[in-house]
Amino acid sequence: MITDHATIITLFGTRRGRITLAIQENPHSIPFFMIELPILSSTFYKEMSCDILRVALESETKTHKKKVMEEFVWAIYCNGRKVGYSIRRTQMSDDEVHVMQMLHGVSMGAGVLPPSPSDHHYHQQSRRDHRNDGGGDEKVEKDDGDQFTYLRARFERVVGSKDSEALYMINPDYSEGPELSIFFVRGSFK
Repeated sequence: MITDHATIITLFGTRRGRITLAIQENPHSIPFFMIELPILSSTFYKEMSCDILRVALESETKTHKKKVMEEFVWAIYCNGRKVGYSIRRTQMSDDEVHVMQMLHGVSMGAGVLPPSPSDHHYHQQSRRDHRNDGGGDEKVEKDDGDQFTYLRARFERVVGSKDSEALYMINPDYSEGPELSIFFVRGSFK
């Protein structure tokens, strides 16, 4: 049974790009938190294959006038290692809109999505495919590096204080699977 504190998290990125974290109240709503993490998709999925992945976002802001998830600048940690900094987005890019639209009806799952139609490389490849579909000898190599990989799941949202929140992935039917936790902290780990 999903509690009232469950939320939807989508992690996605191109195969050669970085992972974007989007947090929504439900699959049909606009994300209220979106940030591109300084973690390559390949690195993220490799860490995820180890069964336990903890991502921490730390804001060093001293003010406590905002909720912790309203902060803009974040230091990012992956399994205890600092991987860089990110800035929360207030507007989605064309690629992010494309992914959110493609996943509009998906409540949970993982998979691969086609490249964004606005992707310049995608249009060039489509034109080459169209020219070469008539039995010619020329072979066209498909570049799947522009496809998006995604993971969407329900997360239990736990508010520790006004300076900390945690999100824990809920595995369906209590099945075995990787453990993914995302922490938002205002202050310092030091």
